[in-house]
Amino acid sequence: MVAASPKPFLPTCRADLDARGWTEVDIVIVSGDAYVDHPAFGPVLIARFLEGRGFKVGFIPQPDWQSAEPFKALGKPRLFFGVAAGNLDSMLNRLTSQKLNRSEDQYSPGGRTGMRPDRATVVYAQRCREAYPDVPIVLGGIEASLRRIAHYDYWSDKVRRSVLLDAKADLLVFGMGERPVWEIARRLAAGESVKELKDIRGTAHLINDAAMKVFEADPARYTTDRKVVVLPSYEQVVQDKTAFARMSRDFQLETNPGNGRPLAQRHGDRGVYFNPPARPLEDGEGQGADALAMDELYDLPFVRAPHPRYGKEKIPAFETVKHSIVLMRGCFGGCTFCSITEHEGRVIQSRSEASVLREIRELRRQGDWRGTITDLGGPTANMYKLKCKSEEIESKCRKLSCVHPGVCENLVTDHGPLVQLMRRVREEDGVKHVFIASGVRYDLAELAPEYVKELAAHHTGGQLSVAPEHVSPRVLEKMKKPGIESYERFVQMFACASEEAGKEQYDIPYFISGHPGSTLDDMIELAVWLKKSGRRPRQVQDFIPTPMSLAACMYWTGLDPLKMEPVPVARGLKEKRLQKALLLYWNPEQWPLVREALTLAGREDLIGKGPAALVPPESGPERQRRSAARSPRGA
Repeated sequence: MVAASPKPFLPTCRADLDARGWTEVDIVIVSGDAYVDHPAFGPVLIARFLEGRGFKVGFIPQPDWQSAEPFKALGKPRLFFGVAAGNLDSMLNRLTSQKLNRSEDQYSPGGRTGMRPDRATVVYAQRCREAYPDVPIVLGGIEASLRRIAHYDYWSDKVRRSVLLDAKADLLVFGMGERPVWEIARRLAAGESVKELKDIRGTAHLINDAAMKVFEADPARYTTDRKVVVLPSYEQVVQDKTAFARMSRDFQLETNPGNGRPLAQRHGDRGVYFNPPARPLEDGEGQGADALAMDELYDLPFVRAPHPRYGKEKIPAFETVKHSIVLMRGCFGGCTFCSITEHEGRVIQSRSEASVLREIRELRRQGDWRGTITDLGGPTANMYKLKCKSEEIESKCRKLSCVHPGVCENLVTDHGPLVQLMRRVREEDGVKHVFIASGVRYDLAELAPEYVKELAAHHTGGQLSVAPEHVSPRVLEKMKKPGIESYERFVQMFACASEEAGKEQYDIPYFISGHPGSTLDDMIELAVWLKKSGRRPRQVQDFIPTPMSLAACMYWTGLDPLKMEPVPVARGLKEKRLQKALLLYWNPEQWPLVREALTLAGREDLIGKGPAALVPPESGPERQRRSAARSPRGA
């Protein structure tokens, strides 16, 4: 049980307002997640941040979307509604790669499903508009961020327009939203109308046909030193997959806050205008009156517990993170299948050592903490304090990855600050164990032997998560992941470091099946490699094309948007099942699918009883079961 806290939760109902003596709120944040007052929950982090900047903020978690009434629970907000689907895209949250309903919602009480609508950003925004038609609506969160341009939607298997149009909202905040949302709130509070907020970095808004024609006719007219990049229109990318690939490439090249240009994309008789990305937060405490730094976020007065409304019901996602510590945000890996870079950005933003230690002291006040920090990491385990050696170089760079096809010569890869922090955390009073559960970027770790030794000796509980994803050079190139040789070198380093520390420990590799570029032959190559190395992976991910990612573009178009060359794609659900089965070659339940895949690929030589075979031949009982399954019922 969590110890009682003097810090109040954000208001969620009229009674909470009365208890604070408030007659109204400035801002209402609507979220598709349960209300857990913890910095790992994005909408809550934004709400607490705005509260910390002096605004009266209310919070409506998982409202019943069947009518507008639940959206009136806190009355009419003075400034705006902030709408987010939650920590995950609502379609990804509900459906698997095989388009089946998930059995659990990690962000809902008791893991219950059905607590939010599909395309929650759109539905919530429409209900907010019904509740108070004249209140500005600002979209945010990862669903809005990744659906801000015309995008491929895997679950409907079609190209959808920008969520800004479907939601009929006033503004869309993309990326990490603290800077944009703070400026929105300040300017609305100062008397500006939402229609005047057209120049805020990290936001998008609708423009009319006349304004769109100006950009289409002369993209340089917006300012003297910046051009507006006009993306292929929604209508073009629906009809032409080459245009879709071109849009994806052009968009990705404008994601660096240092040199990203404004974007515009036509949708019918209107357009969506995208300001350049917001500036990243400062490391540590920051400097200056207008500073906005990482430390400030984690010093906010979080209760660090689910709202009392849920009683004894647990929120599964909270159980995972409640005793973990986030060190940084952002990722410069640029993996094509991952949405972290698109949402959090490529610039690493790190907390100070003092901030991390203050959070550990907060953990000590939690009644159920027993001295174990379950994760000390972030989007990756080992990018803390890693940056380009020059701000000038970084501000001009248009590379989509700092580590592919190799580690950039301008990237500072010194793990010293991280090693120092790991040691300091272990020394903190009350800390007994500090584990690292975030995935280790092994191409960086192999450059830092001291870090690997520290990791093996003190921060691995027998198993370490790493993500080689594949072994085929062709597939890894499409993923923008390092060659398997880098993974093998790291594994050897980790094994030696574990032995030196007197520990028997293992790496747990993650692999992806069905990724664009991967054929049955490639998956067979991976399965053979797994068997030769004695591995039986249980952490297998069937590729899901998340909106706006480069891999989703490849999946939809069959083109690599960066090279405009054809890419083989496993689009059918059956082919995706066959590829996944090959990763699970050791599981008897998968043997029929593995045999089918091997037969289709002409690799029957891998079906047999010899040491090189992946699966045994079909047995008599298996044939009987298969025959019975094919027979008409009752025959």
